[in-house]
Amino acid sequence: MIALDFSGLHLRLKQDAEKTLVFDPVRKRWIILTPEEHVRQYLLQYLIHGMEYPSSLIAVEKKIISGKVAGRFDVAVYDRLHNPWLLAECKEPEAVISETTLFQLLNYHRSIPCKYWLLTNGHQTFCADANNVNDIKWLENLPSYQH
Repeated sequence: MIALDFSGLHLRLKQDAEKTLVFDPVRKRWIILTPEEHVRQYLLQYLIHGMEYPSSLIAVEKKIISGKVAGRFDVAVYDRLHNPWLLAECKEPEAVISETTLFQLLNYHRSIPCKYWLLTNGHQTFCADANNVNDIKWLENLPSYQH
């Protein structure tokens, strides 16, 4: 398991009627702040500001089709050639990261094959080097973005 330090990261929040909204720096719009969105936004802040992943090469909540089933991945990071590099699945803090979470990410991986997988609920974070699907290695740290 990887420990992500979200301290020092700030989300832009505002109230709209009775809802709290958060500004998504990738989608460049205000989003309703659900528990899962809270985790996703802190992860984005961490990747962009803490790990220096380029925000211009990150996609959030894009629709994909895997077989006959449509879904939405949470976060995809692309290399400088615009090839998928890292695929992340975010869950609300109370959700346990389990095989079910991994299977959901693997389903998206079929449509968007990438080198790294990331699973997080904000408290538990796992990242794997999946470059060789016959020899997946779980990492102790998130990979540096050097592409």
